[in-house]
Amino acid sequence: MSGDLKWNKIFGAGLATAFVIIGVQQVSTHLYATHEPEKMGYFINAPEEAEGGAEEVELLPDWGTLLPVADVAAGEAAFARCKACHTDSNGGPNGIGPNLWAVVGRPVAGHAGFAYSDAMKGHVADTATWTLDALDEFIKAPQKVVAGTKMSFAGLRDTPTRVNLIAYLMSQGSTGFAIPAPDPTRQPGAAPAAAPAEGAPAETTPDSATAPAGAAPADAPVGAAATQTTPAAPAAATSPAPPNS
Repeated sequence: MSGDLKWNKIFGAGLATAFVIIGVQQVSTHLYATHEPEKMGYFINAPEEAEGGAEEVELLPDWGTLLPVADVAAGEAAFARCKACHTDSNGGPNGIGPNLWAVVGRPVAGHAGFAYSDAMKGHVADTATWTLDALDEFIKAPQKVVAGTKMSFAGLRDTPTRVNLIAYLMSQGSTGFAIPAPDPTRQPGAAPAAAPAEGAPAETTPDSATAPAGAAPADAPVGAAATQTTPAAPAAATSPAPPNS
């Protein structure tokens, strides 16, 4: 009998413990249950700001200044990460991506024998040729420039690395591509020029709008003489030619 009572006590203690655990769980669930608010609070639409303030506008590379001094060897080293998908030799085969020989100046989606994605084919309407700027933007963020492209590369955010890489790609079959002249508007410290809206009247400066006739231009050297143009005399009247002359 004592043995049976011992096992009954053990089972009873186990059941009591289980009931306590279940009871505590149920009580805590009711106490700390979350409920959706009946009325939504105010929504504050705060624009995201880059760390340290507003995002700084990045100038496009000044190719005329950067390419002549670019490190082609460093660009070749940067191309090593592209070799898993691309070849860059003359007549090289297509891989996961097209062969990149003479890619600078080549038509977009124009390499024969490669099956381009529909997204890349559609990109031709926006960018017909792989110019320096077009390559730079695409290498920086492929998915952002051509949404849906098969190119899964995350992109190169470092501008000097991209410049070196593009300089290397130019050495691979695109040496005849003309390097533009240095552009002061793309150099550090230059403010990006805003293009006037289509159809907007040409902007005039106050000086040009109010300057009297014959006054020297506002940017003329100090002491420059103002010149006045004499209006052309009206053409002399000519008598009509006689009939049958």
